[in-house]
Amino acid sequence: MIGVERILDDTPLFKLTVGEFKALLQNSKLGQNIEGQKKLVYGLQGLADLLHCTKRHASKIKSSGILNEAIKQRGRTIVIDSELALELFGKRK
Repeated sequence: MIGVERILDDTPLFKLTVGEFKALLQNSKLGQNIEGQKKLVYGLQGLADLLHCTKRHASKIKSSGILNEAIKQRGRTIVIDSELALELFGKRK
């Protein structure tokens, strides 16, 4: 396998092996940013899509307080950390 530092800028992507391409992505800033980002959903419709339920049921779940740690709200804008929300929803009794 060619080291990432040995891949020339004019090397076509189709000439790279899968391993070389993965190494290239891991060493690039783009690959690091994608891995570190949280997956967010927005609004009640986003929560409903995440939980595969209706918007009305999503509103009831949000109001119940189960997902308070995963939800940030300012005015009418709602942002939800989807991974944390699913984790908290799974732990409820």
